[in-house]
Amino acid sequence: MDALKIIAESSIKKELPEFNIGDTVRVHVNIREGERERIQMFEGTVIARRGSGISETFTVRRVSYGVGVERVFPIHSPNVKGLDVVRKGRVRRSKLYYLRNRVGKAAKVKEQIN
Repeated sequence: MDALKIIAESSIKKELPEFNIGDTVRVHVNIREGERERIQMFEGTVIARRGSGISETFTVRRVSYGVGVERVFPIHSPNVKGLDVVRKGRVRRSKLYYLRNRVGKAAKVKEQIN
């Protein structure tokens, strides 16, 4: 078990910015197509975070061409090259699954004003 902990601690990312539920983020994802690699952006609202340590994940939701798209990203995955916080959201829930049933402006999250 100690060897697993050492491997897990070595692959934990320390340079990720602080982000919370309701924030709009831009995730830089490494995409492999055959032998080629490229970085693709996925921008949306963080609707959930779960887990802890090496297995922590977060779910990002966006509406693309009228269809809701959700992706689950492991925070410490080597395929997640970076993460930018576009705007902070003001929410009172730890999971925003209710946004799945909302359409248009009702699906917006208010911006947090400092």
